[in-house]
Amino acid sequence: MNLIEALDLQPHPEGGYYRQVYKSPRFVTPDRSAVTAIYFLLTAGQFSRWHRVRSDEIWIHLEGAPLTLRLFDGMSASSVALSSSDRIAAVPADVWQAAELDGDYTLVSCIVAPGFEFEDFEMMADTSALAAVAPELLRLV
Repeated sequence: MNLIEALDLQPHPEGGYYRQVYKSPRFVTPDRSAVTAIYFLLTAGQFSRWHRVRSDEIWIHLEGAPLTLRLFDGMSASSVALSSSDRIAAVPADVWQAAELDGDYTLVSCIVAPGFEFEDFEMMADTSALAAVAPELLRLV
């Protein structure tokens, strides 16, 4: 199967092929970068603790072991597996997220729009809602 079929791409008016995979429902304000991107590396025994940001975030698996992205919206928990075959996951703004890997290392890229600012970053302090829904995920606090 070729990439056009595998990714369900359509012809683009300017040439080539495309498929929109995510469009943010939020608009950029004049005092905020439109988008930011980072490399993020986890090594064996590490995990990303529960946190949330004010903006939408896209996780892209670049290389290494599979990574499990955990999500918690305050009422329900879910998981998304990222690996060399399933590389991209979107985390909506203000959704709690944590990540853990199964292997030696995982390198991802995280793209945030509107752009990431540390004042928008919050670590999970109150774990009562998570404990009620998914107590097994408290290990990521």
